[in-house]
Amino acid sequence: MSTLLNYKCPCCNGAIEFDSSIQKMKCPFCDTEFDIETLRQYDEKLNNKADEKEDEWDKDAPENWDVPDDFVSYSCQSCGGQIIADGTTIASSCPFCDNPVIITGKISGMLKPDWVIPFKLDKKAAVNAFKSHLSGKKLLPKSFKSQNHLEEIKGVYVPFWLFDCSAYGDVTYRATKVRRWSDSKYNYRETSFFLVSREGSLEFVKVPVDGSTQMADDLMDSIEPYNYKELKDFQTAYLSGYLANKYDVDSKASKERASQRIKQSTIEAFRRSVVGYATCTTDNATVNLSEGSVKYALLPVWLLTTKYKDQLYTFAMNGQTGKFVGNLPVDRGAAFRWGAGITAAIGAIASAILILMG
Repeated sequence: MSTLLNYKCPCCNGAIEFDSSIQKMKCPFCDTEFDIETLRQYDEKLNNKADEKEDEWDKDAPENWDVPDDFVSYSCQSCGGQIIADGTTIASSCPFCDNPVIITGKISGMLKPDWVIPFKLDKKAAVNAFKSHLSGKKLLPKSFKSQNHLEEIKGVYVPFWLFDCSAYGDVTYRATKVRRWSDSKYNYRETSFFLVSREGSLEFVKVPVDGSTQMADDLMDSIEPYNYKELKDFQTAYLSGYLANKYDVDSKASKERASQRIKQSTIEAFRRSVVGYATCTTDNATVNLSEGSVKYALLPVWLLTTKYKDQLYTFAMNGQTGKFVGNLPVDRGAAFRWGAGITAAIGAIASAILILMG
């Protein structure tokens, strides 16, 4: 059975959380700070557990609560309130006292992540990035800034599989070279066609694939890359104060997506070596991958949700680098006026050219 873990301040017994600004654990009540290493004993206890069973009802939780299917109920160790979590939740907080909790059964035994990249940027940085994302967008409805309201801002450790492997590629490209010249009568253009081959091996390290169906793949891809030099050996203390999910797409199911990313990257890498041509397109490509290795990591993501005209918009920020992405609504009237303005400008330039030629 999974149990709840929370870190208590030895000075005031308050719940301590990971503070991204100082990269330490900190008590928000008495401001006492703790190095992560001092809490390693909690993780060592988890390492000795081999509990890989499905979560069961917490015996201490009120039995009269009606909990939906696929959700599990836990009893908060601080206030006794009911914490409801789905099957992938690793870290959350009590809805009554906001006490941060970690569900140990989701990170013990074979479920324990190998690595984690701690949050470096806080909620304030995410809000500022959202505001910057809106600035300078000429086609953004003016009312979006004033009428939209951030529904939710949450820091989430997202599960990722990091793949290592070697790729051997044999790729043929169709390329062209163009030569132009003229004489007193004609302008000439000569196009020469080539088949260009590239063959070789590339090593790929830590190719990421998110292992959560709750996260849109394109959104997670867009906030890459992460700086893997800052990967830390996993410790539960980094999760305190944040949300975290375990994978619900295992490494075997993620392997195909990793393979496609590696194969496409190999073709593009070889393509960049084809220089001196006017055009270059892939004609035929064979990329074989050797058996590599895979590691399980939790990576930091800030998720922001805003509502505008009854439609939800989701944005994501890399919790390490600050890269911010997300789609925005378009003011169709402004887009039409902008397009009409460009058309008018082109027309004016063409008229001026005709006048000069006349």
